[in-house]
Order: sequence, then C-alpha cells, then structure tokens
Amino acid sequence: MKNQVISITLLGLFLLLFQGCETQVDETLPVKIAFSKGSPEASYANYYNWIRSVDSTVICQDMYSMPMDSALILFKGCSGLLLTGGTDIHPGLYGKAYDTVRCWPIDDYLDLLEMTLIDSALAWGMPILGICRGHQMINVALGGSLIVDIPSDFNNSEIHQCDDHNSCFHTVAIDTGSLLCEISGTESGEANSNHHQGVDQIASQLKAGAFSADGLTEAEEWENPSGKSFLLGVQWHPERLGLDNPLSGPIAVRFLEECRRFK
Repeated sequence: MKNQVISITLLGLFLLLFQGCETQVDETLPVKIAFSKGSPEASYANYYNWIRSVDSTVICQDMYSMPMDSALILFKGCSGLLLTGGTDIHPGLYGKAYDTVRCWPIDDYLDLLEMTLIDSALAWGMPILGICRGHQMINVALGGSLIVDIPSDFNNSEIHQCDDHNSCFHTVAIDTGSLLCEISGTESGEANSNHHQGVDQIASQLKAGAFSADGLTEAEEWENPSGKSFLLGVQWHPERLGLDNPLSGPIAVRFLEECRRFK
C-alpha cells in the first residue's frame, strides 16, 4: 500500500512537471499561420509582410503549393487560418452554377482547399481571418451566396474596382456593436477596394459588421459569437494599407493575439 501511494505521488509530480514543460515549450515556439494561398504570384508576399510587420517570428505556411493531403497534415500544426484574395469562387458552390460566364478564372482546387480548411478550422476552434476572396469564401462555406458581378447586378453608386487598384478607395461605415468596431476603435474608415464580386445573401450564422455607402457588405462576423472561435472577414485588403490605418494594423494585431491564444 505504501509503495502504491509513493508511485501515485511520483506519477502526479511527473504529470505536473510534464504539463509545466509543455506549456513552457509552447510559449517559446513561434506562431505558425496557414495562408490558403501564398504563391506563386509575388503579390501574395504582401500578406506575409503584413503579418510579419507585427511579429517577425511568425511562420507563414502556404497551403496552396502542395497536394491536399500534405496541406492538411501541415495544417494541424498551425495556430490560425488566413484566407487570402484571388480568383472568383465557383458559383455552383452558392447556387448560381448557371452564371459561370461572368466569373473570372476559377480555381477549383483552391475552392476545395479553402472549404476543407475552413471546416477543419471551425471544428478545432482555430482563428480565421478572411480577406477579399477569403471574406467571400467564409460566407459561401457557411451557406451564403455572392453577387456574381457587382457592375451588372448591384447599385453602382460606389466604385469597388479600378484599373489601378492602388488608387481605388471608399469609406466604410462600421457597426458600433461589431467585433470590427471593437478591434479598429472607429465607426468609419477609408478602405481600398479591388473586387467585382461581393456578399449577396449573408449566411444565417453571420452578420455584417460594416458596409460601403451603397450598402454592400464590407465585413462579416458571427451573428452569435458565444462559444465560438475568432472569425472575421473583410472585403478590402488590409495588407496593402499602412499599419497606422485602423482598418489594417489593429486587425493583424488582434488576429495574432487570437492565434497565440489558440496555440
């Protein structure tokens, strides 16, 4: 009996020490973030630079440059998912399969990859940030739909895309009770704009957190965030804005905080 008590005590001490060491190791490891697409175009480096400008130790893992099975294995070791911009999402994924003609180049592999990554991230409680196409994909993955072509199908009082995307900006009105307002600390801001598609019917689990002057959804988040992991989608490109812009730097900072907390 005495030996049994000693054994149990030693086992308890071992577990405490092991847990303490495990926590210490996790805190010293850099955060690894999965980018749904980070190559091959040079413009994708903007996402890496944006995140690393807040924390230079972050490991940026491109999911697109490898087969699906390899991507999912590496994804398990990540602490956050950043869904980047890019080509149009196949309209068949949101009930408009008849309307592929007005879509720009469609990447079926990227569609499947992002849908799979979103499902896994939500199941694990991993933080998700969606930018431009990524914002749209979050809505589609959760059952919402998209406007196939804004110039043809939507009120054109606001310019959402220019030949020179570096000179295309508009004001964004932010809901005072939204997660985005909490993060940015403002109720309005200047956002860049480079998209011909946008959120049409928002998914039932989501709500709009910001709008452009013509009523287009510019940000989305959980309708009821209680018990759910961090999720934010923005239609603009914060990685192309200065960190001092409330619609850029604070978003990167908060996303990284959530990733560290998950890790």
